[in-house]
Amino acid sequence: MIAAAPRQWMIDQLKLDHALCLILDSEGELDVRQTLLNTSEPDQHRSVYSETQVSDLADAGPFIFLIDNPDDERIRDLLKVPERNWGWLASIRKDDLPALTQHWRERLIIGTRPNQALYRFHDNRVLTRALGHIPEEARPEYLGPAISVCYWHGAGWEVIHNPVPGEHPLPADPMWLNVPAPASQSMEMLQSNIYRYLWAEHSDDLMRLCQRQDPSTWLAEQLSQAQQWGWSAPEQVHFLIINKLNEPEPPVIKNWLPHTGEAPQVHYERLFNEAKFWPGEHSA
Repeated sequence: MIAAAPRQWMIDQLKLDHALCLILDSEGELDVRQTLLNTSEPDQHRSVYSETQVSDLADAGPFIFLIDNPDDERIRDLLKVPERNWGWLASIRKDDLPALTQHWRERLIIGTRPNQALYRFHDNRVLTRALGHIPEEARPEYLGPAISVCYWHGAGWEVIHNPVPGEHPLPADPMWLNVPAPASQSMEMLQSNIYRYLWAEHSDDLMRLCQRQDPSTWLAEQLSQAQQWGWSAPEQVHFLIINKLNEPEPPVIKNWLPHTGEAPQVHYERLFNEAKFWPGEHSA
């Protein structure tokens, strides 16, 4: 049985002659995505990253699927586990799938070079924060062709309607990009990004770590330690994690703790220099 709240929302939207969309984070739901791809016609789905400057990430990026049945078995299990944060639901006018896809493609890249990033519009937590922050009059430029959205906000299902659905230009200063992220979410994203970096650049060291302990737990401990020391700059966090990951026996740095009254930057520079000028660094 599909969860009551989204099922009723879908029924209500279909009665209004709207089309239903599933916005899916396919990276975390590959099985569901593949099932939907295998059972959908080509005009019933879109890969959002395709035909964009991040098209090489299309396979791991978000997909939008048209769903025409409130009791669709392909998404039944998905709707039972909203805490997996797999995405959200939207209703659109029939034939508006291309417009919805284009809307989000225009909002994918945020920031300016070299500090660009991808906006995770398909993450229901991102959607929750944005809709909780922007006023109703700003919803159209954020939701675009979406008439109504149904999403999990951590404690229950929420439904919000778009007062003026349609194609809207991207504002010069989008309000949804000024939403403060909660500290817990920022830490979660940081941990996820570092974990991917370590697998890409230090996979051998990470494999050795896996033999001793859970790498996710270890990484969380390192980030917690950096936070306690006031090390928030990327180079400080990188230094701690890489040196701890590659720590030899005996360790290069004998005592990682800060001196009494030592400022975070001074603490970091002292340890950085200690590691940099370790006599064994240039040994054969």
